[in-house]
Amino acid sequence: MTKILSFIFILLFPALANSTTLMILGDSLSAGYNMPIEQSWPSLLNEQLDKHNKSRDVINASISGDTSGNGLARLPDLLAQHKPASVLIELGANDGLRGFSPAAVTANIEKMIMLIKAQNAQVILMQIEVPPNYGKRYSQAFSSLYPKLSEKHAVPLLPFFLEQVILKPQWMMKDGLHPTVQAQPWIAQFMAKELTPYLK
Repeated sequence: MTKILSFIFILLFPALANSTTLMILGDSLSAGYNMPIEQSWPSLLNEQLDKHNKSRDVINASISGDTSGNGLARLPDLLAQHKPASVLIELGANDGLRGFSPAAVTANIEKMIMLIKAQNAQVILMQIEVPPNYGKRYSQAFSSLYPKLSEKHAVPLLPFFLEQVILKPQWMMKDGLHPTVQAQPWIAQFMAKELTPYLK
């Protein structure tokens, strides 16, 4: 009997070990662009979550330059490797900057949502915006795809942190697209506050 119980424990242990894992699937906004990875907001996130009694093992699976298509291609292996309890999807900015069809971005993110849910993991989506110089029609079509996906699949939608960061010039790199090292602690605090109500 003891051997049987030990065997069951061994089988269950990987799931239990990853039951508090939060994986961030993003692009350069989360990957620590042009800075040491330990200074990026995902690396600072668990300390902030702990203040809300929501401590998590944070896995930063973000890669600079990734599109929603890149994220979708990487997702199955990441889910198998990390077995996260929750996945934050922070993707689409590079799709928007390249003028990709909102329909294509919608299809990619929708497939990601379904893959994550199929693994009994929680999905959390972040709103992404494109610069206004892409035209009102495209910007609105792109922006609206996120709340539509959130409603359709009943997943939380977090606000786009960059909208607050760009209000402080010292928090933005010279390219006007990426937050500086100085902005990372604030982003971690902001994200912890926004994530806390949804983390199970």
